[in-house]
Amino acid sequence: MSDPAREAKRQAALEAVSHIESGMVVGLGTGSTAALMLEELARQLGAGELRDIVGIPTSNATHQHAVLLGVPLGTLEDHPVVDLTVDGADEVDPDGELIKGMGGALLREKIVATASRRLVIAVDESKLVPRLGTRSPLPVEVVAFGAGTQLGALRALGADPVIRKGPDGLPFRTDEGHLLIECRFADGISSPATVARVLRARPGVVETGLFLGMHPTVIVGRHRS
Repeated sequence: MSDPAREAKRQAALEAVSHIESGMVVGLGTGSTAALMLEELARQLGAGELRDIVGIPTSNATHQHAVLLGVPLGTLEDHPVVDLTVDGADEVDPDGELIKGMGGALLREKIVATASRRLVIAVDESKLVPRLGTRSPLPVEVVAFGAGTQLGALRALGADPVIRKGPDGLPFRTDEGHLLIECRFADGISSPATVARVLRARPGVVETGLFLGMHPTVIVGRHRS
């Protein structure tokens, strides 16, 4: 029996890859939908439907997957301008604002997205929300030193913050070696721009999972019964 959610992700992934053209430098996103996009990209490269692609992975997991699939990779040092990034998201609001980074590659994802001329976001319809923070926690990447001092500031913004733990019970580490605080908002985030501004001004906060003002092309895979 087919999985409707996976099929919706696959539908969105295939459409997202259709935006890639030969000769592009492509940001390769992180997460389950991004993995499907990467597999389709590898298939098209192997079939000769695309050529001369340079991939810029946004996480260790994506790097390893791309190497396994034979997708050519580069770095931002060699390719500081990315033509197109294809990625998923944890939430998308009606204005195309995003929450991303729950997979632990938040900082790298935002660096690559910011370096990109275009951002294509592929999601299934469960990721569509009327207000950011209503479905997914907001991830906030912080340095380990003094991480607990961030919790009070997050509560003052209306969040219920928890430092993520790994399967071993120790604090989870992002790809850049930082900690991740998951912030749930009971009624969603009323002013994402304010939350982003306040948090980015705090020493020790590396980045937030609020991807604002990036004007992505959002592709939605629909569940089919």
